[in-house]
Amino acid sequence: MGKSSILNRLIGQKIAIVTPKPQTTRTRIMGVLTEGDTQLVFTDTPGFHQPKTLLGEKMVQAVGDSISGVDVCMLVVEPEKEIHTAEVELLNKIKKLSPPAVLVINKIDTLKNKAEILQTIDLFRSEYDFDAIVPVSAKDGDGLDDLLQVLLSHAYESVHFFPDDALTDQPERVIAAEIIREKLLLLLDKEIPHGTAVSIERFYEREDGSGILDIDAEIYCERDSHKGIIIGKKGAMLKEVSTRARVDMENFFGCKVFLTTHVKVKEGWRNRSGLIRNFGLD
Repeated sequence: MGKSSILNRLIGQKIAIVTPKPQTTRTRIMGVLTEGDTQLVFTDTPGFHQPKTLLGEKMVQAVGDSISGVDVCMLVVEPEKEIHTAEVELLNKIKKLSPPAVLVINKIDTLKNKAEILQTIDLFRSEYDFDAIVPVSAKDGDGLDDLLQVLLSHAYESVHFFPDDALTDQPERVIAAEIIREKLLLLLDKEIPHGTAVSIERFYEREDGSGILDIDAEIYCERDSHKGIIIGKKGAMLKEVSTRARVDMENFFGCKVFLTTHVKVKEGWRNRSGLIRNFGLD
């Protein structure tokens, strides 16, 4: 749908990972945008889907919990001619709580005929009384200024919940882990990347004044055969994952990064509550 891409565009910094694969986002991620005296706090949730694992159930629960605790709900859809099952269920949750809601139609850059957007608008307008409907392209940035103005119009007088220079509530260790997971999702096929989790074991700046950040990461997968694929022939895949992740980390943290990665097997971890909790995914 592009929820994370829209969030990153609005914030002006990549705080949520983005891939073409579904269920990329696993937990709630807050993004913070301070414009003058106004501060907007966004909650990026996992995509709504039919869960097949305990982890999936927790992801879906996070969506419902988030809807109940926001001032404005932003439903992101694509310009299609039908409302999908997951979207129907989301709409039912929204109807139950009746919050102010904004419909965001993403990926308008994919349309040859922009008039097709009207069909999507009519479909969703018949389901809920949205405060606003905004067509956007997270890829090109089209419509995002209009979306921001709509969201700013819902702001109310309050203290700022975050420092004015804050971008997210996510600790640096979590951001580092998510960057690695993004590369796994981008470089690996089928179910393998969805069965991975990343834990940052060490995260520290060297005391020699070099400014180098040392990061040691453990990549967990569910099967020995998956471990071999993640490592690759002569370590080629793991090296590619690590190299791409390191570049993104250096861009985000603004310093040189020395990244060390290892792969371990935790069979069926997505159905084990203790491991889900240990990985910070509960």
